[in-house]
Amino acid sequence: MKFSQSIAMITGAGSGIGQAAAIKLAKEGAQVILVGRTRSKLENTAVEISRITGAPRPETFAADVTSEKEVEQLAEHVHQQFGDLHVLINNAGGSSQTRIMETAASEWDQVQSANLKSVFLVSRILGNIMADGSKKEAANPNRKNRAIVNVASLSGHQAGALIPHYSAAKAGVINFTRALALELSPFGIRANSVSPGFIETPLTQAGLENEQFVKAIEKNTALKRVGKPEEIANIIAFLASSDASYMTGSDVLADGGWLIM
Repeated sequence: MKFSQSIAMITGAGSGIGQAAAIKLAKEGAQVILVGRTRSKLENTAVEISRITGAPRPETFAADVTSEKEVEQLAEHVHQQFGDLHVLINNAGGSSQTRIMETAASEWDQVQSANLKSVFLVSRILGNIMADGSKKEAANPNRKNRAIVNVASLSGHQAGALIPHYSAAKAGVINFTRALALELSPFGIRANSVSPGFIETPLTQAGLENEQFVKAIEKNTALKRVGKPEEIANIIAFLASSDASYMTGSDVLADGGWLIM
């Protein structure tokens, strides 16, 4: 299996793309650490992973990844309980709908924190654990695969209507990932991002209950449908695996052909 003897952390693992990514990595042999704000959602993911794989329920850690203190506590837990980290998936995020001229500074800050600051904090703090592990293996020609995958968005390429804060944050994630890839390259740690289009997740649930919204997506997407979390999870698993060993600083756009229409 691609991730046997690998420790992988997924933020926002309680639902949607994060949950699908955690299940995919676990099925491929990873020892997964599930991170998110809501413990009950994480436990549901853990139960599902155990049911699918037949393995014991994976570790869960409830944390707000926009809080430096809580991310430091998370890192300390990983260091004490696991001693290393090979794969990091930054998926936590969220949004609201607003117009620029009507957006309160507090709302702007909240969305930036959820989608961009969280990626920075987790990458910096947990990335140090990954770098330390890589240093210990420096003399080993069979050094373990190590990778970070950040979940960006189609909105980081083309600003979405009524989500200026989210669009700006996700564009930031794409460029931050490039900077991260350059800085971590001496440690053999790769960093890439994936930019999903319209996917069936809690973030899009309200819109997808609107028949006109769904028809608009089908009309303006080359593949004429909404994507599934599992389809993005497959891309995440590829980017995190040694199959993508010569990829770093890249963004994979998975929008069903939205931008070519």
